Amino acid sequence: MEAIIAIVGFLGTGKTTLLKKIVKEFVDKEWQPNIILNDYENANIDAQDFLSFLNKDQVNALSGSCICCSGIHELRAQINKIPKRNQGVTLIEANGTTDAVSLMGFLGVGMEKHFLPPVQIAVVDVRNWQKRGVYNELEANQVQVSSMIVLNYVDHVYIERVVQVEQDLCELNSKAQIVHWDSFDALSLIKLDTNKNNAIKMEHNKAHWSSCSVELPDPISSKKLTQIVGSISKNILRVKGCTRLDDNDFYSHFERTPTGELYIRPYNGKPVTGPKLLTIGPGSDPEILNTLIRG
Repeated sequence: MEAIIAIVGFLGTGKTTLLKKIVKEFVDKEWQPNIILNDYENANIDAQDFLSFLNKDQVNALSGSCICCSGIHELRAQINKIPKRNQGVTLIEANGTTDAVSLMGFLGVGMEKHFLPPVQIAVVDVRNWQKRGVYNELEANQVQVSSMIVLNYVDHVYIERVVQVEQDLCELNSKAQIVHWDSFDALSLIKLDTNKNNAIKMEHNKAHWSSCSVELPDPISSKKLTQIVGSISKNILRVKGCTRLDDNDFYSHFERTPTGELYIRPYNGKPVTGPKLLTIGPGSDPEILNTLIRG
């Protein structure tokens, strides 16, 4: 039977990077992974980036809906279309504000018989754990029914901070395995069981945030892009997109994390949606973004 593994975690914790690590390890061991990526806006941008090591029929994107409620039916349909195969594994990356407790309550219903009960893993940024202000409740929600919690950026903090985060996580979910990023083994996911921890439910509307996307110039100068991203309100916790920079022929993917860091890396091919700037968080407004781009 085939495992279904959902990856959750707050915006910017490293879910997509972990998913790539997982997929590559499975491929190297001759497994057949299928992935489903969920995002508020244009999940195709991230999905296309996986095509350097997966076939098109192994990659699916769900945009514009929340898979922990309105998008659950579409998610089930995507999963049930995956045929039975040898050494198959289905991996789902949830958007960064997912109500992870609700997701696990809904996801295990209506699956084809060749799938095992779904398992959830959470990614935690130890630098920013429970430093999210009004979003701390959402971040805590995302670890409560996970069978494994992966700690990211452990090497960026003192050991006392790591110990404190691990203690916090154990209080919220004593049944989860806690592993550090560097010691994570993708194949260990196959052995995980669903976590039946008694979770504290939150108001589901706290997982619903505004988002938007606008077109970017192609190309745009690196200086101009940095200026635009830096001018976007800090209330908008996730900024990302794809375009060509300066005189480059290739495209670049960029993202600003909730901590304000801007990362730029090469993108695989040309984005099927065209050059885009995407934002997630309170106050996301296309008119504001277009004004910054024109300014």
